Amino acid sequence: MSILFSPLTLRGITLRNRIAVSPMCMYSSQDGFATDWHLVHLGSRAVGGAALVLSEATAVVPEGRISPHDLGIWKDEHIEGLQRITKFISEQGAVPGIQLAHAGRKASSHRPWEGGGPIFPEEENGWQTVAPSAIVFSENGPVPHALSLPEIENVIDAFEAAARRSLEAGFKVAEIHAAHGYLLHEFYSPISNQRTDKYGGSFENRIRLLLEVTERVRQVWPEDLPLLVRISATDWTEGGWTVDDSVALAKELKRLGVDLIDCSTGGNVPRASIPVGPGYQVKFAEQVKQEAGILTGAVGMITEARQAEEVLASGQADVVLLARELLRDPYFPMHAAQELGADHTWPPQYERAKPRQ
Repeated sequence: MSILFSPLTLRGITLRNRIAVSPMCMYSSQDGFATDWHLVHLGSRAVGGAALVLSEATAVVPEGRISPHDLGIWKDEHIEGLQRITKFISEQGAVPGIQLAHAGRKASSHRPWEGGGPIFPEEENGWQTVAPSAIVFSENGPVPHALSLPEIENVIDAFEAAARRSLEAGFKVAEIHAAHGYLLHEFYSPISNQRTDKYGGSFENRIRLLLEVTERVRQVWPEDLPLLVRISATDWTEGGWTVDDSVALAKELKRLGVDLIDCSTGGNVPRASIPVGPGYQVKFAEQVKQEAGILTGAVGMITEARQAEEVLASGQADVVLLARELLRDPYFPMHAAQELGADHTWPPQYERAKPRQ
C-alpha cells in the first residue's frame, strides 16, 4: 500500500492522501481580493487530487503584502470571494487551507515578472515596511521601520482577526507563515533582530512574537481544526538561525497546539549559499519530526512520485508539500497514483480518461 495515498487525520480533519499544495504567490489580486484566477488556480489542484490546498501567503494587514497584488484577509469584505473558493475546493474532496502572513521588511515589492525589486515608500504603490529592527534586507533597499511594542500588539491582533475571518470564509486548516525572511522569521532570526527589549536578544525573546501569534490564533481556531506553522529551519548562514533552534521552537509550538511544522529554509539572507537539489530540505523535516516529536511537512524540489513515497515511507516527514511540480502538472496526484499502483478516485467528469490497469 502506498503511504503517499494513505489518509492522514489531523484533529477532526482527514486528508485523503499526503499531498498538499504548497502556498504559492500568484500576485493577481487588487486590494487583496480573490479573483477568478485564484478560483481556477486553487480549484484545479483540488480537482487534480491534492488532499490539502493551501492558499498563497494571505496578508493580515495591507502593509504585510509582499506586493500590491497579494491576496489579503485584513477586512471583512475579503471573505465573500474566498468563500467561493473554499466551497469549490471542498466539493472536490480536498481540504481548503489558508496561509496567514505578514511580509515585514520584504513587503512593498514589485511582482517577479516586473523585476521583483523593492518599491520605495515614496513611489507609486509603495509603502513603509516594518521589521523587528531597522535593518535593510538587501543592499540599497528601503530601511524598514522598527516596530514599537504597541505596534507589535497590533500585529498579534491582526493575525487573530484574520483567523476569525478565515473561519467565516470556510477554511478548515490555518498555517501561520513564519518562514522565508518575512516578519515572524525576521523576529526569531538573530540576523534581522537586534532588539534589546523582550522581543530581542535571547532565543526565548526572539521566538516570543511567533509564540504569541500562535497562541492567539489557536485560541480562536476551533479545537477540531488543525493549525500548521511554516518555518525556515535554517538561515544557511553562520551566526543565523539553525536547525537545532528549529527543533527547540517546534517543541514550544507543539505545546501551544500546533499540529504540524511545515519545514522550509532560507529567505532571510539575500545571498546565502544554499545547496539546492532534489529533496534538499527534507532532512530538516526529518530532524524536527524526530527530535521535537511533531508531525512535519517536507518541501523543496520534490518532483517525482517515488521520491515523495520514499520521503514518507522512510519516516522523514508526514506530508509532502508540492509547489512548482503542481504548477507544471495540477494532476500530479492522479499520475502518481497510477505510477505507484495506488487507489485514487478521479473526478467522475474525468473518469473516461483514467488509464486502465
